[in-house]
Amino acid sequence: MASRGVDVLRTVPPPACGRGQGEGKRESHSRCGCERMNRNRARTWLFVGSIAFAFLLQLMPLPELLAPLKPYWVGLVLIYWAIETPERVGLGFAFMVGLAGDLLSGELLAEQALRLVVMIFIVLRFRARLRFFPMWQQALAVFALLLNDRIVVIMVRGFAGDPMPSSVFWLSPLVGMMLWPFVFLALDDLRGRLRVGDS
Repeated sequence: MASRGVDVLRTVPPPACGRGQGEGKRESHSRCGCERMNRNRARTWLFVGSIAFAFLLQLMPLPELLAPLKPYWVGLVLIYWAIETPERVGLGFAFMVGLAGDLLSGELLAEQALRLVVMIFIVLRFRARLRFFPMWQQALAVFALLLNDRIVVIMVRGFAGDPMPSSVFWLSPLVGMMLWPFVFLALDDLRGRLRVGDS
């Protein structure tokens, strides 16, 4: 009988968050609060780290033949976050990220800032539809966003007196469209791993 009693006690699960008694309850609340704080910190690191990694990819030099094919990595990552967590990515945030990109790349100051503000404005405007598009429709929408971004680049550089770019200038949006499913699924998988800890 004593052995059976011990077995029963061993099978009793530990109290869930907020269900303890006295000291146990306070310890449970404290433990759960720390877990939530750690998960929030991990989400913030994922958000900031993904943007920083996009900057690294954007600044990575490519052979001259492949340079026109480089997608707008920062734009792709911000599109994802604007669709999934619009409270984090507003127009002001997009402007600041763009300014950082201008300073890091040495491009015309405020060029990327204007590009990202226009891009994120469109994403936030149509987010309710974009979020529930199937992947192929999302990829086409991203292609349209990146194509519009190329037009903004031509306008800004035209005002600065730069000549019209060559035809390969228009290949980057096509590459971005093909990479979009991989960017979306990679970031969504990382966010999903963090959500598992909430359940």
